[in-house]
Amino acid sequence: MTSTPPPPVPFSRIKIRTAALVFCGDEVALIRRDRAGSVHYSPPGGNVEDGEDLTCALRRELAEELGLDIGLAEGGDLLWVVDQRVTRPGPTPPPRKLHLIHRLHITAEVRATLAGEEWDEQPDGSHEVGVIEWIDYRESAGLPLFPPIGAALAALADPRAVTADAALAAVTDDNYTWV
Repeated sequence: MTSTPPPPVPFSRIKIRTAALVFCGDEVALIRRDRAGSVHYSPPGGNVEDGEDLTCALRRELAEELGLDIGLAEGGDLLWVVDQRVTRPGPTPPPRKLHLIHRLHITAEVRATLAGEEWDEQPDGSHEVGVIEWIDYRESAGLPLFPPIGAALAALADPRAVTADAALAAVTDDNYTWV
């Protein structure tokens, strides 16, 4: 008689997501996703693949989502780290996820060459379309932004401001409800 292994425990695995706040002056690129009953924003980026270098992952994700060659941007510093431990709907136990949020600056000329939409492939082969919006960073506090970095982003004195601490508050079921 064979026994089936127990189901994975929530947060028993850790994933890393790398993303960037891409600034053009005072505006930052965010991806807006419209879903049934909700709208949310996220900085462009995605999961780091097994064995992938973090910088290579960021380069790949920004090329896929924005059409951005990060060689045309300046900066790249790690701005914030967000520890995500939020349960969510669905059959797969949620991983613990570390969000590495970087900061880049581009010119208006580079911005003019970037994508206006991002097509995110779904497990069933379909695509979810995200709209790239350029938003004044000071207006981000009121946005449904995930990870929830809007207040910290809006509080920057300017897009190049030095931050005192890269670790933002962890996102848990106590302070966030998945939508």
